[in-house]
Amino acid sequence: MNDAHPVPGFRSGYVALAGRPNTGKSTLVNTFLGQSVAAVSSRPQTTRRRQLAILTLPAAQVIFVDAPGIHRAIHKLGQALNRKAENGLGDADVVLVVCDLSLAPDEQDQRVAAAVQAVASPTPIVLALNKADLVRERDLESRSEPFLSLFPNAFALPVSALRGDHRQELLDALVARLPEGPSYFPEDEVTDVFERDLAGDLVHSAALELLHDEVPHSLAVRVDEYRERDEGSAYVGVTLLVERESQKGIVIGRAGSMLKRIGTQARQSIEALTGRKIFLDLHVRVLPNWRDDPEALQHLGYAPPPRRGPSR
Repeated sequence: MNDAHPVPGFRSGYVALAGRPNTGKSTLVNTFLGQSVAAVSSRPQTTRRRQLAILTLPAAQVIFVDAPGIHRAIHKLGQALNRKAENGLGDADVVLVVCDLSLAPDEQDQRVAAAVQAVASPTPIVLALNKADLVRERDLESRSEPFLSLFPNAFALPVSALRGDHRQELLDALVARLPEGPSYFPEDEVTDVFERDLAGDLVHSAALELLHDEVPHSLAVRVDEYRERDEGSAYVGVTLLVERESQKGIVIGRAGSMLKRIGTQARQSIEALTGRKIFLDLHVRVLPNWRDDPEALQHLGYAPPPRRGPSR
């Protein structure tokens, strides 16, 4: 803890984000912090790791726990990501559910509701009805009703993570529901994720954004090397993993054009986040069936190692 003796009236705690993929959870976190600390793209399942985003205010410290979206899993990868998302809800001081108001609730939203309802009842639930900017004013109430019925005990507010609509009202609602306590992190710390891992997330985000539906979720990113260089710059060696040889060709593109575009976009994002010059070295490798390979999922950090039995 940063403050051994909390200031009277100071509030602090963990806000776990929940929602199906692509509802704007990471965009909302970045909006709260006023900078990009969570990788975002227009493609679902950009977030594949649990990440803390820390917002320190004069009277509060809000620690957002951004996790993968809860969805219908068809691979072991999806099952592992769902476990990550659902397991983190029970330890939160507040659960922030982010819904896509521009779409009707589906079975994934129902799964989110079931996971949230399994959380101990004293935990406050706040419902962010996101993407309100895509809904006509006269339709807001009718679009909101199905989500309100899924989360009947939640404080709900229509918001736009992209434009920042009602950002302050939502933040005030979260802070008001946090317990009094100390600052758990220094004021200048905004995430618990190392630059190395953030670089991998931003490469993955750029790849999803540029590849569209051609290599949907058969793509993984592994950071092989992150090395400091002269004058504060850094070398980042990254391998993009796909499941089939045909996908490798798509990621590389004609004469390396797609891989170059991915590298350029990712490098600019990493430099903007870290404030240093980055030399990004990308390679593509085929790892067949990695999404259903428990060993590969553990190696890539998507699943925990198997539990060992008691020694005899």
